Amino acid sequence: MNKKIELSKEKQEHMISMIKDYFRKERDEELGDLAAMLILDFFMEKLAPEIYNQGVYDSYKYFSEKIEDLLEIQKY
Repeated sequence: MNKKIELSKEKQEHMISMIKDYFRKERDEELGDLAAMLILDFFMEKLAPEIYNQGVYDSYKYFSEKIEDLLEIQKY
């Protein structure tokens, strides 16, 4: 199983652009492509797995509750 979260080239380019825009607008800093890519890599390596795992847990919890609801329609 692949443990690393991968992005398509198009999504990666879009996110790099968004990081550069954020730094320009919010911090009044110009960031190059390499710096933005390193920031994206950091977030993808350190934060994305935690966010992904929370989504998996939330889905598990939701479906577990729905499965419990399913037992209520049993007929005896």
